[in-house]
Amino acid sequence: MTRLWSRFGVRALAVGLLVTGVAGGFYLDSDRETQQRITDARLAAEAEQVELELLRERRAEHQRQMVQRRNAEREAAEKATAAAKAEATKAKRAEQVTEQKQAAAAQPSTETVPYAGPIPASCDEFSGNRAIGCALTLDRGWGLDQFACLNKLWNKESGWNHQAQNPSSGAYGIPQAVPGNKMSAAGADWQSNPATQIKWGLGYIANRYGTPCGAWQQSQAAGWY
Repeated sequence: MTRLWSRFGVRALAVGLLVTGVAGGFYLDSDRETQQRITDARLAAEAEQVELELLRERRAEHQRQMVQRRNAEREAAEKATAAAKAEATKAKRAEQVTEQKQAAAAQPSTETVPYAGPIPASCDEFSGNRAIGCALTLDRGWGLDQFACLNKLWNKESGWNHQAQNPSSGAYGIPQAVPGNKMSAAGADWQSNPATQIKWGLGYIANRYGTPCGAWQQSQAAGWY
C-alpha cells in the first residue's frame, strides 16, 4: 500500500512539475510577445514622430520658398511698373518737345520784315511804316493828298503799328483787319511785314471806298471803316 501511494505521489509530483513548467514557459513566451509588441509600438511611434518632424520641416521649407517667390515676383512687378512709368514719362517728354518744335515751326516769325522797295523823295518827311505807306500809296497811283487821309485813318486805327492787336474784336495790324489772317491774301508774312499789311489795306480801301479819303470820311461818320 505504501509503495502504491509512493508511486502515485511521485507521479503526481512529476505531473505537477510538468504543468508548472509548461505554465512557466507559456508565461515567458507571453511576456516576450508583450515586450516585443511594446518595443514595436515604441519604434513605430518614434518613426511616426520622425516622419511628422520631417513633414513639418518640408512644410516650413515650402512656405519659405513660397514667400521668397512671392517677394521676388512683387519686386519684379514693382521694377517693371517703375520702368514702364519712366519710359512713359520719357516718351511723353519727347512728344512734348516734338510738339513744341512743330508748333514753333508752324508759327510764323514775328520778327519785322524790312522794306526793300524804294522810298520816293516826296515821302522823306515820313519815317518807318508811314514812309512805306506813303511809297505804296503813290505806287498805287494816288497822290499825297490821299496819303494825308490814309495817314489820319491809320493813325486812328493802329498808330501805324504793324503788331497792334484788339483783343475784343480780333483786329490786327496797321489797317486793323478783322480777323487779322484776312491779310494772308496779300502774303504769308502778314503778321510781321508792314508792307504786306499796307498793300492789303490799300486794296480793301480801293474796293470798298474807292480812295483813302473816302475811307476816312466813313471812319469820321461811323467810327469805323
